[in-house]
Amino acid sequence: MKEEIIIAGFGGQGVLSMGKILAYSGIMQDQEVSWMPSYGPEMRGGTANVTVILSDERISSPAINAFDTAVILNQQSLDKFENNVKPGGVLIYDPNGITRHPKRTDITIYRIAAAEEAARLKNAKTFNMIVLGAYLKVRPIVKMENVIAGLKKSLPERHHHMIPMNEEAITCGMNAVVEVK
Repeated sequence: MKEEIIIAGFGGQGVLSMGKILAYSGIMQDQEVSWMPSYGPEMRGGTANVTVILSDERISSPAINAFDTAVILNQQSLDKFENNVKPGGVLIYDPNGITRHPKRTDITIYRIAAAEEAARLKNAKTFNMIVLGAYLKVRPIVKMENVIAGLKKSLPERHHHMIPMNEEAITCGMNAVVEVK
């Protein structure tokens, strides 16, 4: 098994955190892992993306141009990465702020209204965990107990009291993701 993922959006949406949690989750499952962030100097509000590779075998290079799964959180990222999803791959996107929706017919497309769900939960900080839940539902590559272990590893200890809220947001995302085509 080898899963090559890109998560892309604006800085401040938790893109890098989602990638880090996935990477830690893979480590907890004794998988080989690559985590490579990329972001502009602006950070919050600028573009940010992270590539994550989870594999049962050694990873030859962290640099990839085609992805099994793309998680897209803004129009710029959709424009940039939609065509980089491998045929037969998966694209998951939040429609908030998207003006041109994905059009490819050779991939499976899912929508997660994470911004709406975060508003319903009355906590904007759960946005990225809702998106992560959508990914985990569509591509159950890592087990939930390892995701929670990854959360514990990536969150500072002073924020561990937020883990139950994050777990609830992940479950929300799992339940809210819908296939578009």
